[in-house]
Amino acid sequence: MLGEFREFIARGNVIDLAVGVIIGGAFATITGSLTEDLIMPVVGWIFGGVDFSSMFILLGNVPDGVAATDYAALKKAGVAMIGYGAFITAVINFLILAWIIFLLVRTVNNVVRKAPDAPAGPTEVDLLAEIRDELRKK
Repeated sequence: MLGEFREFIARGNVIDLAVGVIIGGAFATITGSLTEDLIMPVVGWIFGGVDFSSMFILLGNVPDGVAATDYAALKKAGVAMIGYGAFITAVINFLILAWIIFLLVRTVNNVVRKAPDAPAGPTEVDLLAEIRDELRKK
């Protein structure tokens, strides 16, 4: 069983998958920063200075000592609420990530399609006929 596992891990596609997951995690961090630090502030500015990350609907009671407008503190305190601003940010983050992956796959497909094919050499029949003709000459 250990040998089978070692063989499974040693396959190229498993290692490629692991590398893809690691790079994907790092890429998700980059797109998260792009969304939260660059795009959402611009979107908020367009909508009159709205900070989407702190938009929520309060469902439960606010404990003493916690501001009713502080999303992070309310979340930390475990207050029931719907954080639709964080959801909007996550959807925009997903759309950006999906768009970038689409462009990447599209580019790779175009490069693969445009790659020059290896020049077609003679077929086996042609080679055998050539050998036969050379042998007949001798």
